[in-house]
Amino acid sequence: MDKKYYNNLAVASAPHLVTAMDTSKTMMMVIIALMPSLLVSTYVFGFRCIILTAVCVAASVGFEWLYNKITGKRQTVGDLSAALTGVLIAFNVPSCFPYWMAIIGCFIAIVIVKQLYGGVGRNIANPAITARIVLFISFATEMTTWPVPRMSDIDAATSATPLGVLAEGSAADLPTNMEMFLGFIGGSMGEVSAIALLIGGLFLIWKKIISPIIPACFIGTVFVIALIYYAANGGDALTMAIFHVLAGGVMLGAFFMATDYVTSPIMPLGKVIMGVGCGVITMVVRLWGAYPEGVSFSILLMNLCTPLIDQLCIKLTYGGAKKNEK
Repeated sequence: MDKKYYNNLAVASAPHLVTAMDTSKTMMMVIIALMPSLLVSTYVFGFRCIILTAVCVAASVGFEWLYNKITGKRQTVGDLSAALTGVLIAFNVPSCFPYWMAIIGCFIAIVIVKQLYGGVGRNIANPAITARIVLFISFATEMTTWPVPRMSDIDAATSATPLGVLAEGSAADLPTNMEMFLGFIGGSMGEVSAIALLIGGLFLIWKKIISPIIPACFIGTVFVIALIYYAANGGDALTMAIFHVLAGGVMLGAFFMATDYVTSPIMPLGKVIMGVGCGVITMVVRLWGAYPEGVSFSILLMNLCTPLIDQLCIKLTYGGAKKNEK
């Protein structure tokens, strides 16, 4: 084949964009969308939120640069994917989390989950989600030690998250849904302010960076399952359904992590399956599991199912080739 025609057949890894938005611009938009949450978290917990985020970004970019340097690969730090991974890792740990542990999480995300599989576009799971789960398993105490908001009247240095309070059976001590919506609660930066994350998520949808299908299906499934569960058990179903949407990592996961181009399905039906699957697994863990939160596990499991979901949706949409019968 003529070389000039062969070059036209070159295939690159996802994301496949046919607009002026290249990978670096897309990643920058997502980082910008996370800034409202960072600002609210800084107000709630203090300046350490910014320092922790800066450490995670620097470590992630540094590991990617060093890996490319050692292996002789083209430098990819300019596409900002490593910087975004660093921000997301900071959003998934307590603001009081030790810096050296956060750096270990960045190594896992960038080197183990991303680069060893070939770099951006080739990882089979979301790097930040995987790093969070590894950190939780490795440093369970530090990952479940949440600082008290500065405006809180609690006389303690640390407190439980709303989901932790619910798991302990102390429903009377739960914050109000409005407090969780605004962000005056304990938790990681990705759990604190639902309105800040919602603003960022809607910004990404407005800019057509992400599709609204996965967030809508994820959040909607969490809401419906909680509504049915608490209605069946005689609780305040509507209040608790809203609580489960606002609590934990649902907002961060739905808008910023489950929508990752590389590890989420391509076709609309696949996105529906992804969102519903994440919502179901999240609520199964929350309602019947030993751990109060299930968002990270749900996204990771659905990431691993994404190739199968894509195959199924392609077959359902376009059909399969029939075998020749002799």
